[in-house]
Amino acid sequence: MEVKVQTIKSPDFKQIYAIGAIGGHSPYDFRIAFYNDSPKTSQEEGKSMTVMERKIDAEIILSPLAAKELAKWLAEHVNDYEKLFGEIKRPGSPVSASAIDGKGSEPAAIQGYM
Repeated sequence: MEVKVQTIKSPDFKQIYAIGAIGGHSPYDFRIAFYNDSPKTSQEEGKSMTVMERKIDAEIILSPLAAKELAKWLAEHVNDYEKLFGEIKRPGSPVSASAIDGKGSEPAAIQGYM
């Protein structure tokens, strides 16, 4: 017997861009909350300081099997992406010496925040 899957979007569907995720697990499920950070300036005891505001936009709850399948799917897609576009580097990872001034590696600044 052949089964076809028809994919439709819920009337409540929305796309969320996230710069990170936090979460955890219990024996019953995995929880992943997706967030965005934005710097806010505040005054404390007469001193100006920057506070990073972390806004959680959505949380996904998955069964252990669904979490394992998602991890496999993400790993496959990250590998495909890196084959096409090169290694994905984390902010703060060493930059090649030629990109600076030929004197060695320095961490890259996180772009767009300060």
